[in-house]
Amino acid sequence: MHTAILFLELGGVILGLGVLGALALRAGISPIPLYLVAGLAFGHGGLLPLATSEEFISVGAELGVILLLLTLGLEYNADELVSSLRGNARGGIVDLVLNAAPGAAAALLLGWGPVAAVAMAGVTYATSSGITAKVLSDLGWIGNRETPVVLSLLVFEDLTMALYLPILTAILAGVSLIGGAVTVAIALATVSVVLLVALKYGKVIEWFVASPNSEVLLLKVFGLTLLVAGIAQQLQVSAAVGAFLVGIALSGELAEDARALLTPIRDLFAAVFFVFFGMQTDPGAIPPVAGLAAALAVVSLITKLLTGAYAARRAGIAKAGQARAGIAMIPRGEFNIVIAGLAVSAGAHPDLGPLSATYVLILAAFGPLAARLIQPLITAIAKRA
Repeated sequence: MHTAILFLELGGVILGLGVLGALALRAGISPIPLYLVAGLAFGHGGLLPLATSEEFISVGAELGVILLLLTLGLEYNADELVSSLRGNARGGIVDLVLNAAPGAAAALLLGWGPVAAVAMAGVTYATSSGITAKVLSDLGWIGNRETPVVLSLLVFEDLTMALYLPILTAILAGVSLIGGAVTVAIALATVSVVLLVALKYGKVIEWFVASPNSEVLLLKVFGLTLLVAGIAQQLQVSAAVGAFLVGIALSGELAEDARALLTPIRDLFAAVFFVFFGMQTDPGAIPPVAGLAAALAVVSLITKLLTGAYAARRAGIAKAGQARAGIAMIPRGEFNIVIAGLAVSAGAHPDLGPLSATYVLILAAFGPLAARLIQPLITAIAKRA
């Protein structure tokens, strides 16, 4: 009986996503906002809350993020990543300052205290790597000149998160300075080791993974990615960072073959991720904080546009590319919700959760929509230039 209900719920959700995706294609917009609204309907407090399949959908959502970052990493190699990070380090610092400040300032102005301010800084800082990867793929921006700049900023943010999350956890738990420093050191060492292996031993990894049989290749790439992602998560580093680094360790024809095999699976679990994201938000908690969340979202939208434009301009990219870079950085997502969840669980402030969820939902929905709607204007600017 339990299995039958599970199949019914999953079948209804996935079929519904297919219908929403078809409607989005017909309307010429990204399906992400529709997936998020579906998540609101299926979550706690929604119209059709799911009970049996929620845990399965939660795991599927994690797989969605991992696959999105893996396929994004397959587009580039380790040398390109390192050179891009070096060239855009200043842009990454500007990103950190401009986008962490609104959240911290809002918490302090509301009187929530310094601990909540540290948490809110993370909520407004990090772009959703998963949603941005989907936007870049959907709009055909992967091959654009500004895309390596966007990716370098995303990687800079993910690496910053690898240091920030242990620090936040230590602050919330009241851990000593020494204990917090040890946690941060472990996270930094993990990222360094994985990046070093990707840089120095990429050919060995390719030799191990390569296979003339598509089934074997798929199993090896997917299994290795989950293994590295799990190790990274266990060592207080984002699983998404681990998956991305596995992607950049593979290159050439092998990367192309792996990407072709993984794309359909990625699209399925990416849709599940967006639904689960919406399920985490109680619709009843949105109205009381909607005004404040919208104001914070407008400020963050502007700061991300400035960040993307600044980094792209430093790379010698024209105005149309600068605009695309800024728009691609707008969405917030998985990291932001994780940070808010940690802070609420530790008792930072009861309103922090609903505010963060509403804020993220606004930018997660508006980012892809803005990219789709503004694309014709950007094209016109490029033609005039």
